[in-house]
Amino acid sequence: MTKLLDPAAVTKAADRVAGNESTKEGRVHQTWFRGSKGSRPPKAMQMMPETAVLDYVLKGWEPPAPCINETTKVTAFGSCFAAYISDWLASRHYNVLTRNKESNAYVVSCGEGMVNTFVIRQQFEWAFEAKSFDAPLWHGYKSEEFGYDEEVRQETLRLFNETDVFILTLGLSEVWYDEPTGGVFWRTLPKDKYDPERHKFRVSTAQENADNLREIYRLIRKHRPDAKIILTLSPIPLIATFRDESCISANSVSKAVLRVAIDEVMREFKDEGHIFYWPSYEIVADIFNYPFKEDRRHLYKSVQDFIMMTFERVWCERAPTDHEYLRQWLRAKSAAGQLNERLDGALGARNLPKLRHMLNRNRISDFKVTDEAAKEMLLRYIEEEERIQAAEATAAE
Repeated sequence: MTKLLDPAAVTKAADRVAGNESTKEGRVHQTWFRGSKGSRPPKAMQMMPETAVLDYVLKGWEPPAPCINETTKVTAFGSCFAAYISDWLASRHYNVLTRNKESNAYVVSCGEGMVNTFVIRQQFEWAFEAKSFDAPLWHGYKSEEFGYDEEVRQETLRLFNETDVFILTLGLSEVWYDEPTGGVFWRTLPKDKYDPERHKFRVSTAQENADNLREIYRLIRKHRPDAKIILTLSPIPLIATFRDESCISANSVSKAVLRVAIDEVMREFKDEGHIFYWPSYEIVADIFNYPFKEDRRHLYKSVQDFIMMTFERVWCERAPTDHEYLRQWLRAKSAAGQLNERLDGALGARNLPKLRHMLNRNRISDFKVTDEAAKEMLLRYIEEEERIQAAEATAAE
């Protein structure tokens, strides 16, 4: 097997980043000033190893050390991607407060329906400082109206006051609002409540969303000064747009507005050490060829699990093993069409004979340039899996 990275190529790339270009005669001359920091996008071969996301996407976004364990109290809500995060952590026996079905807090019963920064801010303003709203803005999944019940507020306050880590997932920047009061709805609003003279639609600005995030940060720092805040942008695209243009174009703008707002706030407060960004959006958008199912909205489970396993590896004290992580990377690449589609099932079943058979095929990668590296990874997985299964068989005797 050839090496994934040729040392001479690595040196040459480092010279380019530093602004040093080698001539054909071997001399080095200065080109443009590149600064003391910076990085270039990885090439195809650099994106093959299972560490690619850790090496090329998470740069600058990791916490100083993993800080979530089984006793850490986590609250996750916002867009539908919050459900992925909550379900994964709960399945791994982490303490996710927003998975307590006995709680009547709206961030529990409708926590994946709070899809914009305005309504996330509303929950913190309502819970922490008892802010009142002048219009019925909140509705559940069945169009039922959620009022501003004091008992529910107190339960929400209890959850927030116990939380060690807030994970807030942002979904979209398109909003429906109540024109007389300016209040923003969770999503749109029920047909029987819609009043065209009163209820309006608009695309919120990056500045508005940044201001909402600043206020959320201020409220958490005021009331829960030791808590950590993880912001993430949902990679799930719009199901529909209310703009007179294509949904694909509208989705691009919607995500861009939120990503700019997050970056502005991160640049402002990151060095204080309490707010962090988790790049789910970039992992889905830039790492996998086709990570979505046929509906182009729901991620393949193997891709979804890889994102969360990466989160666990970075944020949680009890991280997956290197072998588990390699398997999930191979499964995700298979599900997303970058490796043979049958690899996903064979890896999930730990079917070594089938994996060996596939390894001997002419090609397991859709790209000739990466096939040798893909086979090298699969062989490494198979050899370690054979050792583990042999040990399991011996232990069972």
